[in-house]
Amino acid sequence: GRGRGRGRAGRSGVSLRLGMGKKGRQSAISQRRGTLKRKDRSKEKALKAERALERKTVVLPDTPMTVGELAEVLGETPVSVIKFLMTDLGVMAAVSQSLDVPTCEAVTEGFGKVVAGEDDELDEDDEDDDDMEESAMELGIAMDEDDPEDLQPRPPVVTIMGHVDHGKTSLLDAIRNTRVTAGEAGGITQAIGAYQAETADGSTITFIDTPGHAAFTDMRERGANTADMIILVVAADDSVKQQTADSIACARQAGVPLLVAVNKMDLPAADAGRVLADLAGYEVLTEDLGGDVLCSQISAKEGTNLDDLLSKVMLQAEVLDLKANPDRDAQGVVLEASTVKGLGTVATTLIQKGTIRVGDSFVAGESSGKVRALIGFDGKTRFKEVGPSTPIGVVGINGVPEAGDLFVVADDEQTARELAAARVKIARERKASRYQSGLMQSVAGIFAGGQKERREICVVVKADVQGSAEALARSLSELKLEDDEAEVGIKVLISESGDVTKSDIAVASVTPETTVIAFNTGANAAAMDDARMLGVPIEYYSVVYDAIESVESRMQEVLSPTPEGDYVGSAIVQEVFNIGGTGNIAGSKCRDGIIKKGSNVRVMRGDKILVESKVRTLRNFKSEVDTITTGDECGIGLLDFEDFEAGDIIESYVMK
Repeated sequence: GRGRGRGRAGRSGVSLRLGMGKKGRQSAISQRRGTLKRKDRSKEKALKAERALERKTVVLPDTPMTVGELAEVLGETPVSVIKFLMTDLGVMAAVSQSLDVPTCEAVTEGFGKVVAGEDDELDEDDEDDDDMEESAMELGIAMDEDDPEDLQPRPPVVTIMGHVDHGKTSLLDAIRNTRVTAGEAGGITQAIGAYQAETADGSTITFIDTPGHAAFTDMRERGANTADMIILVVAADDSVKQQTADSIACARQAGVPLLVAVNKMDLPAADAGRVLADLAGYEVLTEDLGGDVLCSQISAKEGTNLDDLLSKVMLQAEVLDLKANPDRDAQGVVLEASTVKGLGTVATTLIQKGTIRVGDSFVAGESSGKVRALIGFDGKTRFKEVGPSTPIGVVGINGVPEAGDLFVVADDEQTARELAAARVKIARERKASRYQSGLMQSVAGIFAGGQKERREICVVVKADVQGSAEALARSLSELKLEDDEAEVGIKVLISESGDVTKSDIAVASVTPETTVIAFNTGANAAAMDDARMLGVPIEYYSVVYDAIESVESRMQEVLSPTPEGDYVGSAIVQEVFNIGGTGNIAGSKCRDGIIKKGSNVRVMRGDKILVESKVRTLRNFKSEVDTITTGDECGIGLLDFEDFEAGDIIESYVMK
């Protein structure tokens, strides 16, 4: 027994001697198991996070990179990068094409990497530079430069701009010996037109005609951005107007040179000197005033001095040295799109580089297709292929692209469809994001208090061409009327080209009081039947400002609705008297009809209804009366209203 005890004691050694008592046993257990206190691992975690960030961090140059170079920096295959560009950013690119810095950064972040930069914050100059150049994400394509040896001379693209009714289309008529203006509603251009004309020496010039009305600002900007130069048409008898100034601003923003055409010199009131002086106030100095802007004094109606204008256009083209590569896939811009019976959607497109051929697959904005036909600007001539600086109608597109969309020939039809689908998805996500942001701002405003009641008029806009639909929809969306209590705005449910269809009526019928506006287009029989059955009004317009004025009058009615009842008479307030104990009395004169004591009235100040009330007191020469008639002078006191002003109208009505 003692032997076994000595053996155990021998194996334990010092532990037995230290283990006498409670504290000794706890110490022994602690040594065997380690401490139960949690170690501080924050520094270790921070170090690991820093190392992980270093592994994810990618250093990008501050210059454009090709798709292949970016893929190598990211450690990805070029195919993966091209697929991400197409599906997530809606950008078409090849391995050898260059990507701008913002697009490279977006791709890097899309692959879960972090972009390392020397300066986290951009200075103002950098921000200005970014604003000047559009990124591949905005354009939807990685732009590449052509080899200078492949470039060949091309015709100049000239946009004709100016104020409404100053003779822009008449000038184009005179150059082309046609009568475009005669076919325009109200004699004003309401869509972008693209044409070609030959000069006396056989040179070709491409002309883009833009609307001058204020509602078509977007169209003018698109015309400026696609042009090599701008002819600014100013009427000699009217001088510089608002849209003239807008056109000058568009030209400066687009960075293209101006040529001035002083038109209507055949009129007795023509004053070219006044026009040139007014233009100088906008820093447009013609050669006559010591500047460098070319100028011609013409008469489009009489056809005088047009050769001088065209020769100056060709002179400016020589200075610009305009060239493009015709031996490549075509790129261009959609000027206009419309639906034509028997052809489907026809996109009027200006080819800017390359050659487009029948059978080419292409993508235009969120639409794609395969070229079935190429129709000339005359609407009759068909081409098998066309090159740079040529306006052409492209048939074979699925959907209706927006005016201003970039038009690009793709490798195959499947690639074009996938790219268009990706752009639709991206646009839907952006729209949802904007809606959520607006909703949150609206909710925040309601909780903050003091927000006016929001009233909306819903409209469906259909037009002959997509650009007109967009312009009209934008003009309507910007309309707003308000008073102290409420504001009225316009909500555009649909904005498309083509005839009014059953689906348009179905959308309009969901929201009460929705109106369908048909601008230079009609409605098919099925749509008209549905509209009558569902009580949806269809209003037809051929002049843009008629449509806008009609909607504005409806907005006024929504803001200040006419009370139900039959009109009886009215009086105009001439002076306001304060009578102690009675309050303010409106010294008035009855204009027409009758006004009775106790009758229902409303007080109008301009087009605004101030209040609806009842006649409390009615006096005529200090005597209380029950009725006044046309021509009578009287004092009118109302229930709960005393804020009269001279000029207010008091209208009386009888409830039905």
